[in-house]
Amino acid sequence: MIKVIIADDHDVIREGVKRILADTPDIRVVAEAADGQELLAKVRDKPCEVVILDLTMSGRGGLETLKVLKAEHPKLPVLVLTMHAEDQYAVRVLKAGASGYLHKAHVSAQLVEAIRKVVSGGKYLTPETADALAIDLGVDSEQPPHKRLSDREFQVFRLIGSGKTVSEIAKELSLSVQTISTYRAHILEKMGLENNAQLTHYALQRQLVE
Repeated sequence: MIKVIIADDHDVIREGVKRILADTPDIRVVAEAADGQELLAKVRDKPCEVVILDLTMSGRGGLETLKVLKAEHPKLPVLVLTMHAEDQYAVRVLKAGASGYLHKAHVSAQLVEAIRKVVSGGKYLTPETADALAIDLGVDSEQPPHKRLSDREFQVFRLIGSGKTVSEIAKELSLSVQTISTYRAHILEKMGLENNAQLTHYALQRQLVE
């Protein structure tokens, strides 16, 4: 029996995943979590063979949760399930230890296959994810400026690009305003931008924010 824990802050997504897996007799959802802290507690309490993790959750984000999860349970496969396109996050989550990256638009057709693949020790890569990896390795073209950002900088970059203020971001990430301001300065410097307006234009133009 493959035991699964689902982490997503939307009830409807968790219910959808459970419905997809309900017809698969050897896969069973043993726990659910609505945020990163709850997920870490559930994994410590309930043994499982795979975690299905959403990237965009309140509090500790999915990427930060993934890093902590892999530090505590290095052999536990994590399948990232997200609305973000592969060229935005796939390479980052794979480098952070995820075993697969699956877009929510394709979940009904690919979820069971992806779970079986990562539980068997493999990596689940869609063609789009493989393309993103190739670009990151410099096979196809020079990397765009946002690829120079660290994971935390990229998280702050997306929040600024979505219109949030420094104070709002600090509260959401449980960091100080000064820390977020420092991240902002580093982001602008690395990307060769001058202000938030240019940053937002860049993010919208490349569809890095909703």
